[in-house]
Amino acid sequence: MNALLKISIFPRFGGGSVIFMFVIFFRSTDACQTFFMAKVTFNNKKSVFYNTLKFNVDQYFTSNNIKKTGNWELYIKTIVLIPAALFLYIFLLSVSLPAIVAVPLCAILGFVLASIGFNVMHDACHGSYSSRKWVNEVLGLTLNALGGNAFIWKFKHNIIHHTYTNVDGLDDDIGKSPIMRQCTTQKWVPAHRFQHIYVLLVYAISSIAWVALMDFTKYFTKRIFSTPLQKMSTNDHIIFWLSKALYALFYVVIPIYFVGAGRWAIGYISMEVTLGLTLALVFQLAHVVEHAEFEAAGIEPKLIENEWAAHQVKTTVNFAPKNWLINWYVGGLNYQVEHHLFPRISHVHYPAISNIVKKTCEQYNLPYNTIPTMSKSIASHFRMMKKLGEKPVEKVAA
Repeated sequence: MNALLKISIFPRFGGGSVIFMFVIFFRSTDACQTFFMAKVTFNNKKSVFYNTLKFNVDQYFTSNNIKKTGNWELYIKTIVLIPAALFLYIFLLSVSLPAIVAVPLCAILGFVLASIGFNVMHDACHGSYSSRKWVNEVLGLTLNALGGNAFIWKFKHNIIHHTYTNVDGLDDDIGKSPIMRQCTTQKWVPAHRFQHIYVLLVYAISSIAWVALMDFTKYFTKRIFSTPLQKMSTNDHIIFWLSKALYALFYVVIPIYFVGAGRWAIGYISMEVTLGLTLALVFQLAHVVEHAEFEAAGIEPKLIENEWAAHQVKTTVNFAPKNWLINWYVGGLNYQVEHHLFPRISHVHYPAISNIVKKTCEQYNLPYNTIPTMSKSIASHFRMMKKLGEKPVEKVAA
């Protein structure tokens, strides 16, 4: 099919609402089809909750004379995690190791790379690592070093996901149908009966799929799910192709040269499976668990009665907030409520402002969803996936 894609985007932030409208036209040789992605609007005319919350949080930083960006805690993580990854990489290539040692070390490398993504890349790409833009830009490229692309991720995550969290039809993070059914508005297929079992395989290959397939799909189609991708500059195109080539060089060519194709394949799969499982599980625990709410964008314009901030609170869930080790490793992503409300604040401050957020939620009769441990959060996610995999009961017409 020859396709002509024409897209109009009308963003508006502030006073009244947050709006994105997508009008997509496809022309084929047989017929002309027109698809409309409905206008989705948040009722922000009276953003009393967020205005109060922002005032309270700003007051905390002002009264304590603290910057909202990263501090020594984040810098220490950076100088621990990045050298650790480099050491493991060089060690695995330069020292002849038995498989019983090498394979677990490759898995540990994947575990370390995931933590770099959670801590360094995530803050940098949100612009919260440093008050210096160039520092955020440079450290944001750690995502490219992991095989992804910072430009595409920022648009996918910062703009789409953080605006339309858990809105089926817009949020790419829950747009994995028909492979997975992540909310009730998505089409059910018989295979979903087993999704709570095979979802682990999907998560395991997610990093490889991201690097080798999904980035290229978004790049060539110039779309992220139903949303047109922001225009890339010449520099963005160069970085995309150069970083993909460097990924192939450092993760494929050089390792095969030093250890051989067979040993490389086993080690690479070990690393990527660990990386994929870790990344996928941590991000799924924020939104695809019990108590998280969902919305759906359809053909007709949709008004979400909540203000944007209230929507973020209702669609997001914290996990293991009292576990220091998990908080350190996942870069504060266990405080997802705080992160979605204040993505430009570094994660190192989330534990401190969490009480402010919780009290303000209570003040405005909004839920503050928290699951006390990571194990309970994982269990909640799989219970939900199992429930969503059940065949929906068909409504009988009256």
